[in-house]
Amino acid sequence: MALKTLSAKAAAALDKELMSTGAFSIDQLMELAGLSVSQAVYRVHPPARGPRVLVACGPGNNGGDGLVAARHLRHYGYLPTIYYPKRSKNELYQRLAKQLEDLEVPFVDDFGSAIKSTDHIVDAIFGRLQHRGSPNSADWVTGFSFSGEVREPFPSVIKALEETKVPVTSVDAPSSWNIEEGPPKSGLGSSFMPEYLISLTAPKPLVEHFNGRHFIGGRFVTPSIAKKYDFEMPAYQGLDQIVETGPTGQKL
Repeated sequence: MALKTLSAKAAAALDKELMSTGAFSIDQLMELAGLSVSQAVYRVHPPARGPRVLVACGPGNNGGDGLVAARHLRHYGYLPTIYYPKRSKNELYQRLAKQLEDLEVPFVDDFGSAIKSTDHIVDAIFGRLQHRGSPNSADWVTGFSFSGEVREPFPSVIKALEETKVPVTSVDAPSSWNIEEGPPKSGLGSSFMPEYLISLTAPKPLVEHFNGRHFIGGRFVTPSIAKKYDFEMPAYQGLDQIVETGPTGQKL
């Protein structure tokens, strides 16, 4: 049986609930998400296949997940490089960047050059929910960080992701894809199909258009929340923070 997907509206409400009645902080959720991403990368591309990983980070929570994943990857023995052209002024993101700098993880400005000297790419540009302030504040954002308009320098990055032969792992949604409808019908991103996708918390409707290896990372959602939002929690094994499923969410 296929696992149910979570709409953008439901995912926004669930994320808000996790950080209010669920008592999670955004730091915790980002740490758990980034840990899941790092485990997915380790599963599909262990260091022996090539330790160089280029992590492309956007300005929102998706980018924060990428920064956390890069830190874990560095501790696993990889040699990550960070492309983070639109740094957030938020203290959380600044701390995450500082942690990487302390590990001597390089930050690069030229994605086109960096992509030529890497073994794997993590696409953490657009995808996950973008929040500002606290869950009850007036500036809480309940939409996904990709709104349909891609601003520089990201169009050239997405084009490079479309054209590269280097395997790509996308976080929650391939950048340029619509959460509900999948890839654009034409134009930028319409031919972008990463090899790997990790859905955070639960699969989104876009997985119906994805034909690579698919993982779910969300080993923190309580049974009561899963029941409320009407989706099935996968059976995580041992220490794993991820579960691999079929392209449309069915358990392998």
